[in-house]
Amino acid sequence: MIDRMPFPKLHRSRAIAVTLAAVLALTACSTGLLRPEGPPLTALGHAADTPAAQLRWLDRVSWGANAGSQAELARDGLPRWMGRQLRPAPRPLPAAAQAQIDAMAISRTPLDQLVFALDARRKAADALPDEEAKKAARTAYQQELNTLAREAQQRFLLRALYSPNQLQEQMTWFWMNHFSVSIRKDLVRAMVGDYEENAIRPHALGKFRDLLGATARHPAMLRYLDNAQNAANRINENYARELMELHTLGVGGGYTQADVQELARVLTGVGVSVQPPDAAPPAVRPAVRADYVRQGLFEFHPNRHDYGPKTFLGQPIQARGLAETDEALDRLARAPATARFISRKLAVYFVADEPPPALVERMAATFTRSDGDIAATLQTLFESREFAASLGRKFRDPVHYVVAGVRLAYDDERVVLNTTPMIGWINRMGETLYAHETPDGYPLNEAAWASAGQMNTRFEIARAIGTGGAVLFRTDDKAPLEKPPFPPLAESRAVHALQPGLSADTQQALAQAKNPPEWNTFLLASPELMRR
Repeated sequence: MIDRMPFPKLHRSRAIAVTLAAVLALTACSTGLLRPEGPPLTALGHAADTPAAQLRWLDRVSWGANAGSQAELARDGLPRWMGRQLRPAPRPLPAAAQAQIDAMAISRTPLDQLVFALDARRKAADALPDEEAKKAARTAYQQELNTLAREAQQRFLLRALYSPNQLQEQMTWFWMNHFSVSIRKDLVRAMVGDYEENAIRPHALGKFRDLLGATARHPAMLRYLDNAQNAANRINENYARELMELHTLGVGGGYTQADVQELARVLTGVGVSVQPPDAAPPAVRPAVRADYVRQGLFEFHPNRHDYGPKTFLGQPIQARGLAETDEALDRLARAPATARFISRKLAVYFVADEPPPALVERMAATFTRSDGDIAATLQTLFESREFAASLGRKFRDPVHYVVAGVRLAYDDERVVLNTTPMIGWINRMGETLYAHETPDGYPLNEAAWASAGQMNTRFEIARAIGTGGAVLFRTDDKAPLEKPPFPPLAESRAVHALQPGLSADTQQALAQAKNPPEWNTFLLASPELMRR
């Protein structure tokens, strides 16, 4: 808990230790399974009828409460607001945020054109006879890949900060982490923006089968998990294994190594082509020529496909060619193990590190009954008493901590013009967007993010937001900061609603702050702001 000696007089290392102690104290109070309290929520009419309750819902369903979102929820009421979040219609971002997105190469240029141009540039660089020129050209090529990946990170943050469809943005991040690809591999840096935009976001609250199929055909996934190299007589099992272990059935989901091998055979020939659209089609043997498929960078090449009979999850595959993949995905998406695995992972994300089994079973039943409707499954979760009991207790991972801090500090009346500091803060805490090297994605549990080192870094980031957040609105690093360079957090309507729920120790620390920047820092570093 926060030390009772005046917080502002503490040395820097002592202040960090006190903040850490407070966070760990709060952590110790909230371990174990959540126990349902009160009657089941069959309707949400009275679930958020006070400003404090509204903040708790916003902190969990959105990327963080702020005055603007609280005013919208209070005006519309929770049932209507949640209905709009679960089944979102297109709603515009602030013009200044959309203008930044529209100016990005990933927004202006289709993926296949980007990759064709990059591939031509790489080949031209490799062909240069002069070694120094070759080195410079290769460096420029790598820098362009880095720029494309950075644009995807910037676009994500702008949408997380300002999209009215906050749950859609939450679920886009969730599925990007679930169907994880890493910008540290191959051309994924160029592909990740399109992967998020066209494979993940359109299906984030739709049918799981559609989402699964979109990821299975996207070149970012096929390159990342090496299925582009998977061919008859040269089987690569990487994608087949992760498709069952991480994306659908889960560990212990009832599949065997023989199923991995059979699914890998099903997926032979499913790959990527970087040939320009006007290139001549490849030579395909006449008997299967009609099976050839090419859509953008996606390619199904019959010459690389194993057309032999296959048995998958105890049943023969009846289809032929690329249709075998669809048959296998149908089987995976509708398996009872998948319903339980996906439901549990959603409950971990939205409720608790060890979610109540009864809640998971109810969600899985909805998932099965609705044929994998993600929004319907989430509605079962949000209407549950277990969800209501969990509000304010889920530890924020680094991305949630940074985005929530900026949303609270600067609301949505001003649009961040420079997301680079936010990207740096997230990187410092070890959750670089789209960069988890292994396909299991970043962990969703508290133990992964509540270390002493993590808390020290969070204190520094709280101070950066609370005392110098104006860097977010400066596009030129050499330009002077606006005055004052810190957010007016104490004046925020959301903070006013938050304050009565703060612990006595946090209240005392805030009362002893010497100035507004210090007050901001203490609030953003408080145990309460570490949770959602």
